[in-house]
Amino acid sequence: MIGTAAEPPRVAFSVGRTVGDAVTRNRVRRRLRVAVREHAPSLRGGAGYLVRAQPGAAESSYIELSNTLSAILQQLSDEAP
Repeated sequence: MIGTAAEPPRVAFSVGRTVGDAVTRNRVRRRLRVAVREHAPSLRGGAGYLVRAQPGAAESSYIELSNTLSAILQQLSDEAP
Protein backbone atom coordinates (compact mmCIF):
# COMPACT_ATOMS: atom_id res chain seq x y z
CA MET A 1 0.00 0.00 0.00
CA ILE A 2 1.30 3.41 -0.92
CA GLY A 3 0.56 6.37 1.33
CA THR A 4 0.61 10.02 0.45
CA ALA A 5 3.84 11.77 -0.46
CA ALA A 6 3.59 13.74 2.80
CA GLU A 7 4.03 10.54 4.82
CA PRO A 8 7.52 9.27 5.52
CA PRO A 9 8.70 6.16 3.65
CA ARG A 10 8.41 2.87 5.53
CA VAL A 11 11.32 0.43 5.47
CA ALA A 12 11.35 -3.18 6.71
CA PHE A 13 14.32 -5.51 6.81
CA SER A 14 14.41 -9.25 6.19
CA VAL A 15 17.62 -10.96 7.28
CA GLY A 16 17.02 -14.69 7.39
CA ARG A 17 18.96 -17.50 9.01
CA THR A 18 20.73 -18.26 5.75
CA VAL A 19 22.74 -15.06 6.33
CA GLY A 20 24.28 -16.42 9.53
CA ASP A 21 23.82 -16.74 13.26
CA ALA A 22 21.93 -14.14 15.32
CA VAL A 23 25.00 -11.96 15.89
CA THR A 24 25.79 -11.92 12.18
CA ARG A 25 22.17 -11.21 11.20
CA ASN A 26 21.98 -8.30 13.65
CA ARG A 27 25.25 -6.85 12.33
CA VAL A 28 23.96 -7.04 8.74
CA ARG A 29 20.64 -5.48 9.81
CA ARG A 30 22.46 -2.58 11.53
CA ARG A 31 24.59 -1.96 8.45
CA LEU A 32 21.52 -1.98 6.23
CA ARG A 33 19.71 0.48 8.52
CA VAL A 34 22.62 2.92 8.31
CA ALA A 35 22.80 2.50 4.53
CA VAL A 36 19.06 3.21 4.23
CA ARG A 37 19.46 6.36 6.35
CA GLU A 38 22.33 7.45 4.12
CA HIS A 39 20.13 7.03 1.04
CA ALA A 40 16.94 8.41 2.64
CA PRO A 41 16.66 11.28 0.11
CA SER A 42 16.22 8.62 -2.61
CA LEU A 43 13.17 7.12 -0.88
CA ARG A 44 9.73 8.26 -2.00
CA GLY A 45 7.41 9.60 0.68
CA GLY A 46 4.57 7.27 1.54
CA ALA A 47 6.22 4.29 -0.16
CA GLY A 48 7.00 1.00 1.54
CA TYR A 49 10.33 -0.77 1.04
CA LEU A 50 11.43 -4.27 1.97
CA VAL A 51 15.21 -4.70 2.15
CA ARG A 52 16.10 -8.40 2.03
CA ALA A 53 19.63 -9.58 2.76
CA GLN A 54 21.00 -12.44 0.69
CA PRO A 55 23.30 -15.06 2.27
CA GLY A 56 26.45 -13.31 0.99
CA ALA A 57 25.57 -10.08 2.81
CA ALA A 58 27.50 -11.18 5.91
CA GLU A 59 30.77 -11.18 3.94
CA SER A 60 30.05 -7.84 2.26
CA SER A 61 31.55 -4.63 3.56
CA TYR A 62 29.37 -1.66 4.47
CA ILE A 63 30.50 0.11 1.28
CA GLU A 64 29.41 -2.87 -0.83
CA LEU A 65 26.01 -3.01 0.90
CA SER A 66 25.55 0.74 0.52
CA ASN A 67 26.54 0.71 -3.16
CA THR A 68 24.18 -2.19 -3.88
CA LEU A 69 21.33 -0.42 -2.11
CA SER A 70 22.09 2.77 -4.06
CA ALA A 71 22.00 0.89 -7.38
CA ILE A 72 18.69 -0.77 -6.51
CA LEU A 73 17.13 2.54 -5.45
CA GLN A 74 18.36 4.14 -8.70
CA GLN A 75 16.79 1.31 -10.68
CA LEU A 76 13.50 1.74 -8.81
CA SER A 77 13.45 5.49 -9.45
CA ASP A 78 14.12 4.89 -13.16
CA GLU A 79 11.11 2.53 -13.29
CA ALA A 80 8.79 4.84 -11.31
CA PRO A 81 5.99 6.49 -13.29
